Amino acid sequence: MTTRDRRAPGSLEKQVWALLLDAGRPLTTGEVRDRLHEQTPAEAPLAHTTVVTILGRLHGKGLLTRSLDGRAHRYTPASTPEGVAATRMHQALADEGDHEAVLSNFVSGLSGTDEALLRRLLGQDG
Repeated sequence: MTTRDRRAPGSLEKQVWALLLDAGRPLTTGEVRDRLHEQTPAEAPLAHTTVVTILGRLHGKGLLTRSLDGRAHRYTPASTPEGVAATRMHQALADEGDHEAVLSNFVSGLSGTDEALLRRLLGQDG
Protein backbone atom coordinates (compact mmCIF):
# COMPACT_ATOMS: atom_id res chain seq x y z
CA MET A 1 0.00 0.00 0.00
CA THR A 2 1.54 3.31 -1.01
CA THR A 3 1.11 6.63 0.78
CA ARG A 4 -1.42 7.56 -1.89
CA ASP A 5 -3.40 4.36 -1.14
CA ARG A 6 -3.54 4.86 2.63
CA ARG A 7 -6.82 4.41 4.42
CA ALA A 8 -8.56 7.44 5.83
CA PRO A 9 -8.06 7.82 9.61
CA GLY A 10 -10.53 5.65 11.46
CA SER A 11 -11.71 3.79 8.35
CA LEU A 12 -10.31 0.44 9.49
CA GLU A 13 -12.00 0.86 12.88
CA LYS A 14 -15.29 1.57 11.10
CA GLN A 15 -14.81 -1.45 8.85
CA VAL A 16 -14.11 -3.74 11.84
CA TRP A 17 -17.06 -2.27 13.78
CA ALA A 18 -19.42 -2.90 10.84
CA LEU A 19 -18.04 -6.41 10.35
CA LEU A 20 -18.71 -7.28 14.00
CA LEU A 21 -22.21 -5.78 13.85
CA ASP A 22 -23.00 -7.95 10.84
CA ALA A 23 -21.39 -11.10 12.27
CA GLY A 24 -24.23 -11.86 14.66
CA ARG A 25 -21.86 -13.61 17.04
CA PRO A 26 -18.61 -12.89 18.89
CA LEU A 27 -15.50 -13.27 16.73
CA THR A 28 -11.85 -13.91 17.53
CA THR A 29 -9.05 -11.75 16.19
CA GLY A 30 -8.27 -14.42 13.59
CA GLU A 31 -11.88 -14.58 12.44
CA VAL A 32 -12.00 -10.79 12.11
CA ARG A 33 -8.75 -10.83 10.14
CA ASP A 34 -10.06 -13.57 7.82
CA ARG A 35 -13.35 -11.75 7.21
CA LEU A 36 -11.54 -8.48 6.51
CA HIS A 37 -9.42 -10.28 3.93
CA GLU A 38 -12.55 -11.80 2.36
CA GLN A 39 -13.87 -8.24 1.87
CA THR A 40 -10.71 -7.17 0.02
CA PRO A 41 -9.08 -10.33 -1.41
CA ALA A 42 -6.92 -8.34 -3.85
CA GLU A 43 -5.05 -6.77 -0.91
CA ALA A 44 -2.58 -8.56 1.32
CA PRO A 45 -4.11 -9.75 4.59
CA LEU A 46 -3.63 -7.42 7.52
CA ALA A 47 -1.06 -8.40 10.10
CA HIS A 48 -2.50 -10.14 13.14
CA THR A 49 -1.03 -7.40 15.35
CA THR A 50 -2.83 -4.72 13.32
CA VAL A 51 -6.18 -6.41 13.94
CA VAL A 52 -5.34 -6.86 17.64
CA THR A 53 -4.57 -3.12 17.84
CA ILE A 54 -7.84 -2.11 16.15
CA LEU A 55 -9.90 -4.44 18.36
CA GLY A 56 -8.07 -3.11 21.42
CA ARG A 57 -8.83 0.48 20.44
CA LEU A 58 -12.51 -0.27 19.88
CA HIS A 59 -12.64 -2.13 23.20
CA GLY A 60 -10.90 0.78 24.94
CA LYS A 61 -13.51 3.16 23.55
CA GLY A 62 -16.24 0.96 25.02
CA LEU A 63 -17.55 -0.03 21.60
CA LEU A 64 -16.72 -3.72 22.01
CA THR A 65 -16.91 -6.25 24.79
CA ARG A 66 -14.56 -9.17 24.90
CA SER A 67 -14.63 -12.52 26.59
CA LEU A 68 -11.94 -15.14 26.95
CA ASP A 69 -12.44 -18.31 24.92
CA GLY A 70 -9.52 -20.59 25.66
CA ARG A 71 -6.47 -18.48 24.89
CA ALA A 72 -8.29 -16.14 22.50
CA HIS A 73 -10.61 -13.24 23.11
CA ARG A 74 -13.95 -13.05 21.33
CA TYR A 75 -15.22 -9.57 20.49
CA THR A 76 -18.79 -8.37 20.08
CA PRO A 77 -20.34 -4.90 19.81
CA ALA A 78 -21.21 -3.47 23.22
CA SER A 79 -24.24 -1.71 21.79
CA THR A 80 -26.07 -0.88 18.59
CA PRO A 81 -24.93 2.08 16.50
CA GLU A 82 -27.94 4.01 17.87
CA GLY A 83 -26.93 3.14 21.42
CA VAL A 84 -23.37 4.30 20.78
CA ALA A 85 -24.63 7.61 19.36
CA ALA A 86 -26.89 8.09 22.39
CA THR A 87 -23.98 7.38 24.74
CA ARG A 88 -21.87 9.98 22.94
CA MET A 89 -24.69 12.51 23.25
CA HIS A 90 -25.00 11.80 26.99
CA GLN A 91 -21.23 12.14 27.41
CA ALA A 92 -21.15 15.44 25.52
CA LEU A 93 -23.87 16.77 27.80
CA ALA A 94 -22.09 15.49 30.91
CA ASP A 95 -18.85 17.17 29.83
CA GLU A 96 -20.44 20.64 29.88
CA GLY A 97 -21.71 22.53 32.90
CA ASP A 98 -24.47 24.50 31.22
CA HIS A 99 -26.91 21.81 30.11
CA GLU A 100 -29.53 24.35 29.06
CA ALA A 101 -27.12 26.05 26.66
CA VAL A 102 -25.93 22.75 25.22
CA LEU A 103 -29.45 21.43 24.70
CA SER A 104 -30.65 24.77 23.32
CA ASN A 105 -27.84 24.81 20.75
CA PHE A 106 -28.48 21.19 19.86
CA VAL A 107 -32.21 21.69 19.34
CA SER A 108 -31.74 24.89 17.35
CA GLY A 109 -29.65 22.93 14.85
CA LEU A 110 -32.25 20.22 14.26
CA SER A 111 -34.23 19.97 11.06
CA GLY A 112 -37.97 20.51 11.32
CA THR A 113 -38.50 16.78 10.93
CA ASP A 114 -36.06 15.90 13.71
CA GLU A 115 -37.51 18.60 15.95
CA ALA A 116 -41.02 17.18 15.46
CA LEU A 117 -39.71 13.69 16.20
CA LEU A 118 -38.03 14.89 19.38
CA ARG A 119 -41.23 16.65 20.49
CA ARG A 120 -43.22 13.47 19.83
CA LEU A 121 -40.73 11.38 21.79
CA LEU A 122 -40.92 13.83 24.67
CA GLY A 123 -44.72 13.70 24.58
CA GLN A 124 -45.16 17.33 23.54
CA ASP A 125 -46.92 16.99 20.19
CA GLY A 126 -47.92 20.65 20.15
